[in-house]
Amino acid sequence: MDLILDLVAVAAIVAGTVFSFAGVLGYVRLPDVYTRLHATAKVGLFGAVLVTAGAVIAGSAGLGRALVLIVMLLLSGPVIAHSLASAAYRSGMVPWLAVQDRPAGSTQNDEHGAPES
Repeated sequence: MDLILDLVAVAAIVAGTVFSFAGVLGYVRLPDVYTRLHATAKVGLFGAVLVTAGAVIAGSAGLGRALVLIVMLLLSGPVIAHSLASAAYRSGMVPWLAVQDRPAGSTQNDEHGAPES
């Protein structure tokens, strides 16, 4: 039984590390703040939860503290991502696809920096 729990713990930690690495790779490779935010918020959060769950299964973390950490991550992650995206939009950052689709020589009429339609 201990071998099975150890294998599940290692699998959870490895999967969480892979998800976290994918979030970092997305942060480096993606073109604008909105897609980077999606990669880091969604994938990074999932990776942190898996690593924490793996630590609980392995026995190196207390169950109560880990559950509180997981709940706090799941509750605060989307709120933080939304507030960062909202701040980026209000500061005038235009999404990358909107920049690519804009005709040459067009101007921005929206006060938030959104391209004209």
